[in-house]
Amino acid sequence: MNISASTIMKDNVKNGSGDDLGKIEDLMLDLATGKVSYAVVSFGGFLGMGDKLFAVPLQAMQVDTENKCLVLNESKERLENAPGFDKDNWPDHSDSAWNDQINTYYNL
Repeated sequence: MNISASTIMKDNVKNGSGDDLGKIEDLMLDLATGKVSYAVVSFGGFLGMGDKLFAVPLQAMQVDTENKCLVLNESKERLENAPGFDKDNWPDHSDSAWNDQINTYYNL
């Protein structure tokens, strides 16, 4: 299935129980392969302040076209403990150790 990036930008991310887990802020592309490495999901904070950002592999989410959201089958607590970063201190996404850490966390 193909979908445009603009279609999912700012879409909500929910878990299987319907809990709000944040929203899609960005998509990170692997220029070597031409594939999306992961979605950047914002979670926490209030009115956009203090949000923590998380790198979530797209393979860990399903698109819910009926409810116009993405579904990540993780609890809020597990997402809060996921490898994350803040908007002013992004990790080196080209670092294979960082990518391995993300994939391992989401059992991919």
